[in-house]
Amino acid sequence: MKIALVLHPSRTVAADLAGRVAAAARKLDLGITVDEADAGRVPGATTRPAGSLAADVVLAVGGDGTVLEAARRAVAAGLPVIGVNAGNVGFLAEIQPDEITAGLTALKNGDYSITDRMTLAATTSTGITLGALNDVVVEKDVSQNIIRVVVSADDEQLVEYRADGVIVATPTGSTAYNFSAGGPLIDPELKALTVTAVAPHTLFGRPIVFGATTRLRLTVAGERAARLNGDGRDYGLLQPGESVTVTAGTDVVRLIRLAPQHFAASIKRKFHLHDA
Repeated sequence: MKIALVLHPSRTVAADLAGRVAAAARKLDLGITVDEADAGRVPGATTRPAGSLAADVVLAVGGDGTVLEAARRAVAAGLPVIGVNAGNVGFLAEIQPDEITAGLTALKNGDYSITDRMTLAATTSTGITLGALNDVVVEKDVSQNIIRVVVSADDEQLVEYRADGVIVATPTGSTAYNFSAGGPLIDPELKALTVTAVAPHTLFGRPIVFGATTRLRLTVAGERAARLNGDGRDYGLLQPGESVTVTAGTDVVRLIRLAPQHFAASIKRKFHLHDA
């Protein structure tokens, strides 16, 4: 088995963990490759050609942001993804730092399952297209200003938010920015789109959960431009009157799971909740 590492670009702890992954992989006779930029950070790993993953599995070493970047690259190559957690909560990372050898052994032996996660597809009124696993966000560009965003569902104008931003999240992304903004946690086995306003200044500010076939349109109203991002990647400004349409994507991210775990158990473990 060949494993393509994708590292957090700057965290020292990620490079240290990647070195441990490479050392454990050598003992298990697993091939490890890294991008040329990371060759000096991971002793013993093979440098892969630019733009290529050339592997059976993509292994991200970092926080959830690194897993998202690895997933973006893995989708294009049709490969499954697994993460080693070098971050904090790490909802998307399957392997903890003290589980590296056990995790790699499970991969080698085929002791894992693959779960398919829905994605988002977005197109702006100016022709920009993007995809995301976690979320598409329209947010303020100037810190002290709020923006106005009109949300429509299947061409039915629903609500205008005066807020710091509006998030459209997948169930996978419900544990990320959506959760920080007060949105619900949603079992990733479900297919749904969640709209959550960030710090709303309107009478109605509750999150709304839609079915996965819903077409959502977010239009910038008022006189202030808003910034568009997908999974934290900046896609520029939406000017007043411009919009972005968000639907369930056709791409599927394949996440490797080493052991079945109920969603409730995952929440308890990640957020250190006590038994009732």
